[in-house]
Amino acid sequence: MNISPVGRVEGDLDVRVEIADGHVVDAWTQAEMFRGFEILLRGKDPQAGLVVTPRACGICGASHLTCAAWALDTAFRTHVPRNAILARNLGQLVESIQSIPRYFYGLFAIDLTNSKYRSHKLYGEVVKRFSAFTGTSYELGVTISGKPVEIYALLGGQWPHSSYMVPGGVMCSPTLTDITRAWAILEYFRKNWIEPCWLGCSMERYEEIKTYDDFLGWLDEKPQHKNSDLGLYWTAGLEFGLHRYGKGVGKYATWGYLPHEDHYQDPTIDARADAVIMQSGIFDGEKHHPMRQSRVRENTSRAWYNEGAGDVHPYDRTTRPAQKNDHDFDGQYSWSTAVTDVDLGRCEVGPLARQLVAANPAHEAWQHEDGFILSAWRALGGASVHLRQLARLHELVKLYRQAERCLRELRLDEPFYQKPTARDGRGWGATEAARGALCHWIEVKDAKIENYQIIAPTTWNVGPRDGKGARGPIEEALVGTPIADKSDPVEVGHVARSFDSCLVCTVHAYDAKTGEQLAKFRTA
Repeated sequence: MNISPVGRVEGDLDVRVEIADGHVVDAWTQAEMFRGFEILLRGKDPQAGLVVTPRACGICGASHLTCAAWALDTAFRTHVPRNAILARNLGQLVESIQSIPRYFYGLFAIDLTNSKYRSHKLYGEVVKRFSAFTGTSYELGVTISGKPVEIYALLGGQWPHSSYMVPGGVMCSPTLTDITRAWAILEYFRKNWIEPCWLGCSMERYEEIKTYDDFLGWLDEKPQHKNSDLGLYWTAGLEFGLHRYGKGVGKYATWGYLPHEDHYQDPTIDARADAVIMQSGIFDGEKHHPMRQSRVRENTSRAWYNEGAGDVHPYDRTTRPAQKNDHDFDGQYSWSTAVTDVDLGRCEVGPLARQLVAANPAHEAWQHEDGFILSAWRALGGASVHLRQLARLHELVKLYRQAERCLRELRLDEPFYQKPTARDGRGWGATEAARGALCHWIEVKDAKIENYQIIAPTTWNVGPRDGKGARGPIEEALVGTPIADKSDPVEVGHVARSFDSCLVCTVHAYDAKTGEQLAKFRTA
C-alpha cells in the first residue's frame, strides 16, 4: 500500500507497507525530495548558515537558527552574554509552544474523525471539536497558535525566517515595553486556550501530576478535566485503541536543549551536554546513557548517495547525491540517511524521547527532571501512538514556564552581544526542535565553509534501513499495525504522524502474499 501524503506540512515522504492477515508486516519510508542545503553552503561565508538554514523548515526555523549560531560560536570560540542565551532560548521556546496546538489540531487529531471510529461513544464529541476547519477546538487551537510567535517577532523582527541570533549573541536589545508585551501575549495564550480549553484547570493544578496514576486521578477529579481537550483526546484515544500499536525501535535520544545562561557563556562542543536545562541523553528502555555528537554516524548504503556503504561521522561526510534514483527496496530507496548511535544503534527522537530522558535522576540541581511520561511508559507497556502524543502535549506547560523564566531573568541594562573574532575551525550546534533532535556541524577553512552537515529530527525517524538491514524508527513502528480497512489505512497515518515528520507523505499498500497493490492514495 502506498499512502500519499501521510504528513501535512512540507516535502515528500512515501510510505510503502505490506499487509498480511490484517496487519502491517513490513514497511519502508522514502524521503522523496532532495534538499541539498549542505551543498548550497559549500564555499560560502561562514555566517551564510544563519540566513540559509532557517529556511530548511517553515515551522521550526528558530531551531535551525539556534543550531547555526551555536555551531559558529563553538567554531569561533566566542563569549555569549547571558542575556543573549536567554533571548535565544525564548525565541525557540515560543516557536515550540505554537507548534503544539498547530500540530495537534491541524495535523494529527483530524484523523480521529475518520468514520472507522463511528461506533465509539466519544466519536460525536471528537467530530464536534476536532474536525478540520469546522471543529470548535480546531478553529480556536489553530488560530491561537499564532500568538506565541508574536514574541519571536519582538526579538527577531519577524517569524518565520528571522536571523537575529548571530555569533556572540543576538542582534536585538528588548526594551521594557517589549518584555511587558511578551508577558501579555503569554497570559493571553494561557487564559484563552491553555487553561479553559486544553487543560480545564489551572496550570498549577496540572503541574501537580507526577505519575500516570496522578494523571488518571486528575482526569476523574472534576468533569472539567475529563472534558478538556486533553482529557477528551486521552480518553477517546484509549477507546479507539491508539495505545496498542506504534511501538518503534525501543531506544530514545535527545540532545537536550535550553543552554543555561550561567553555564554556557563560553561554549564548547564537549561542554554542551552538561550545560542544558532540559537533559541530554539516550534511554534504552532500561538505562540512561550520555548522548555525544562524537557517537553519531550516518549510513548511506540504502540512500541515493554515492558515498560508500560504511558508517561515517557527519564531519567526514561529503554529500554526493546519486544521479539515478530508482526505487530499489533491496537497495537504495530514499534521500534520507540512516542515523545511528555508534553503540546503541537506531534511536527514536522527539517529545517521547525527551520526556523519557527527563526522568533521569542523575543531573545537576538546576536541570529539569520529570518522571511522568516514564511512569506512563511503564504502565502502558512501552511506546505507542497514544503515548507519543501525550509526551508532546505534556511539554506545553513546562515550555510555557521556561518562557516565563527567560522573561524574568533578562537584565535589560546588560549586553546582548559581544563581537567575536572569526577564525577557522570546527563547530557544532544542537537543540531540540518540536519534532526532536536537531544539530548542525560546520567546518570553516580559509574563512569559507568547507563542510556543513545537518541531521534533522526527521532524518533520525524517517531514515531507511541501515548498513546492517535494521529498519528506521518509523518503519519499525509501522510493523504490527492493525489495518481495519485496506482501502483506508488510517492507522498507518496515525503511526507516521505521531512522529510529526516534516514531510508530506504517500502510502503504498501491497498484499504481502501476492504482491498485489491494494491501494495508493494521498491522505492530506
